[in-house]
Amino acid sequence: MLFPKKVKHRKWQTARRNPKRALVATRGATIAFGSFGLKALTPARLRSNQIESARKVISRTVGKTGKVWIRVFPDKPFTKKPPEVKLGKGKGDPVGYEVEIWPGRVLFEVDGVPADVAEKALRKANMKLPLKARVVARE
Repeated sequence: MLFPKKVKHRKWQTARRNPKRALVATRGATIAFGSFGLKALTPARLRSNQIESARKVISRTVGKTGKVWIRVFPDKPFTKKPPEVKLGKGKGDPVGYEVEIWPGRVLFEVDGVPADVAEKALRKANMKLPLKARVVARE
């Protein structure tokens, strides 16, 4: 699973979201490496195990001839309190890493396979993720 080698801060503060302002991705919004990509349509937080699960599905579907690029990296730690612990008494311990996704962000890219195989692989990967996404081709 993906996680950073070293972090400056063990725990991050939770970001505030303004419901009136629709945020869209400005970075990573175009296909840069492959011919086909999976582009997010809704905001979400992807955990490292979800990214790994989607990567496995894509790799298995495209086979040895295809190449896969992961365009997101989980560098933000998230915390969780143990079960049956009452409120208060501080913040929980870090349990994993996640990345915040905004609409328009390209998550995965595929190349070296026919269009129908790439589309099938990326659609299967979409089922593993907690967001809506669509398959896009290079312009």
